[in-house]
Amino acid sequence: MRNFITIFLILFTFVVNAQKYKEHKVKSGETIESIAKQYLVTPFDIYALNPDAKTTLAPNTVLIIPNSRVKNQPIEEDSRELIGYKKHKVKRKETLYGLSKKYGVSEEEIKKANRFLYSENLQKGQKIKIPQYKTFISRQTLKNTLKKYTVQAKEGKWRVAYKFGIKVADLEALNPSMNEVIQPGDVLNVPNIEDEEEKPVETNYDYYEVLPKEGFYRLKIKTGLTQEELEVLNPELKETGLVAGMVLKLPVGAETSSINVNTETTRLISSLNNFETKKLALMLPYQLHKIDTDSVDVTKSEIRNNKLLSLVLDFHVGVTMALDSAKKLGISTELKVLDTKYSTAATGDLLRTHDFSGYDAVIGPINETSFDRVASELNSDRIPVVAALKKPKELYSNVFQTIPEDELLRKAIIDFVKKDTLKARVMIFADAASKSNVDKLVAEFPRATVKYARKSKKTGLPFFYPTDLTDMIPEGKTYVFLEAKSNAFASSVISMLNGEVDDNTEIILTTLDKGKAFKGKDISNNNLSKLKFHYASVNKDFNETEQKGFVAAYKKQFGILPSKYVARGFDITLDLLLRLASNEDLYESSNDIIETEYVENKFRYNKSLFGGYKNEAVYIVKYHDLRIVKAN
Repeated sequence: MRNFITIFLILFTFVVNAQKYKEHKVKSGETIESIAKQYLVTPFDIYALNPDAKTTLAPNTVLIIPNSRVKNQPIEEDSRELIGYKKHKVKRKETLYGLSKKYGVSEEEIKKANRFLYSENLQKGQKIKIPQYKTFISRQTLKNTLKKYTVQAKEGKWRVAYKFGIKVADLEALNPSMNEVIQPGDVLNVPNIEDEEEKPVETNYDYYEVLPKEGFYRLKIKTGLTQEELEVLNPELKETGLVAGMVLKLPVGAETSSINVNTETTRLISSLNNFETKKLALMLPYQLHKIDTDSVDVTKSEIRNNKLLSLVLDFHVGVTMALDSAKKLGISTELKVLDTKYSTAATGDLLRTHDFSGYDAVIGPINETSFDRVASELNSDRIPVVAALKKPKELYSNVFQTIPEDELLRKAIIDFVKKDTLKARVMIFADAASKSNVDKLVAEFPRATVKYARKSKKTGLPFFYPTDLTDMIPEGKTYVFLEAKSNAFASSVISMLNGEVDDNTEIILTTLDKGKAFKGKDISNNNLSKLKFHYASVNKDFNETEQKGFVAAYKKQFGILPSKYVARGFDITLDLLLRLASNEDLYESSNDIIETEYVENKFRYNKSLFGGYKNEAVYIVKYHDLRIVKAN
């Protein structure tokens, strides 16, 4: 009985699938386009079921062909093929109109076959020829599988792709000139499916493009939705499973960062397999036109006094040292250095005069407007553009943002404190300008004690009296969030808290926003060390005693320790080269299960819902013995 049921299920599955797909054995000379035309489907439909066909289409290869969804009602062509004539003897009262109806031809066609009828009327007893035609039923061809669609309000690429059941990449391929951000009124090519087959797009849902190698487990971490919940929203998942590039419907706000994922550091060195020469472009504002190369003293002075130039040169040194390190691993690099002059116009000139189509990645520019222009220009060729030193204004799908979002940093420190609050108390000291941060903290720590600063009647500046904190800090461990915009206020609170620390009282100072308030000569590093100041950071300080490679090499060459910009140039470039050498391209090697760490920076990229890739790897650092070290 069990075997019978099994056979029945197999047969049932075969019958169901047979209704949806056909098989086609490729003949010599056939192309995907000709096969698509034959079955009235698009090449994209065939590639979706036969991904290998993009690279290999050999004779006798068996392709799976989906049934056409194209509207394909038979239509008669206006032109017909003449196959012969039928003789007819005209009877009394017969007319051309009557004969045309009788034989299914037009009066004009009868006249063409009998030229005398142009000048004479039809007479009884005349013998005439009636043309006979073979009528062909013309079916729609490949060009008819597409139709025009006008983008509606609040529709992006993901929503349009979802509506017509295709991938975003397919939509982009159908519309090579489509803008990265489509606007209402834009006219796009889309599959010409029946209206009732179009999926409804609801404004109270978001739409997400599935990444390569992304499974239900990774989606659960990102969105909080189980496989079953995703299948309810997207019933086609039950048939197809997750397919890279497909667009899923998600509740608004479902996508979250994967900051809480315990990701182990990936050693890309052990998985290198692509040793083709890497082509990188470095677009930075060297501003060489402003430097007087004839005067060494003037040039040195310019480098010392021009902070931007000093930053750029430090970053450049880090890049070149990364190239050298990669070369020792067998990775060769062709580097093109381009001077953007910190000018949008100069950047435009570089785009016009240089061919970037063969490049694996472009680092820079620094200027936000220039960066957006480069990213937009290179997006059609899918050339990755790396935002190394600033966050971009627009996160195009080819952009790699290396600096994590501020909200991610805030979430990281909150999660860090939460892990320890079962044994510790939380207090919040703040000035009025930091109320939004206080509200976030109260939502996360509802039992926390909150104390706002007083406001000086004379100066309007925030302050505490020393007695305001007396007896407020209990014995044991207490996390104190100091949320301040004023440097003077932060400095005074830090000094007061330092006076409360003793053998029975442990204070761990932290903040959601380590901005200007925590910088300056009035903030004592001794006090910060004593308060074990913790905060979330994009980078950490390297440990000179542990670094034997990059730091030692830099110190040997230049006689000083590297700046954070040298380290960042080294870290970003080496990470790019190792990712490129461990996979086909940067996109394939940049999913959120790969986390890398180098001298001062680490990287774990997550594909944004509506754009490119954001680095979500952050540090929790702390002051310890006057040094800033990694806490987590």
